[in-house]
Amino acid sequence: MTPVRSPDDPDLTVSSPALLEDGSDRRFRQFVHDTLAFAARIEEIRDRFGEFVGLTGSQYTILISIAHLQDVEGVGVAAVVEHLHLSGAFVTIEVNKLVTAGFVEKRVNPGDRRRVLLTATERARGLLAKLTGIQAPANDALFGCLDAAGFQLMSTLMGKLVGCGDKALALLDFQRAQAAGGD
Repeated sequence: MTPVRSPDDPDLTVSSPALLEDGSDRRFRQFVHDTLAFAARIEEIRDRFGEFVGLTGSQYTILISIAHLQDVEGVGVAAVVEHLHLSGAFVTIEVNKLVTAGFVEKRVNPGDRRRVLLTATERARGLLAKLTGIQAPANDALFGCLDAAGFQLMSTLMGKLVGCGDKALALLDFQRAQAAGGD
């Protein structure tokens, strides 16, 4: 039996049956809007964390990622790029600002002299350590509605959704090129 749609529903924005409920995309659209609202809150929280240590939100995210990813030797830009799903050019520009500000040290990778290794400075690690007293309660509040099972599920799903987002962007790029007459 085909579900009956309300005549006042706009055209469907999805066609996958998994994303439709009773033939309607209303729940999907609400999910997207809730996701955008949550993403905006996460970005604002990240920006405020950055403010506490005198950085932009992006710089804070890159710095804390370097601090967590570095081992004894340091971490390469490519690993930070992959971890954060950002462009290499953007990360490089922001890392250079962090180096100038004294938060990150950059040195030649002895295993591949064309690359660099990044480490958070002692100053940066001190600031990040002080920030944990602010981060922990904020993050606990941000995700307070999840139990352990819910967190595990959301964590797994979010990783999958990032990959799906990459595919959707590639599809849109292809469609744009086609519309512009590209091959």
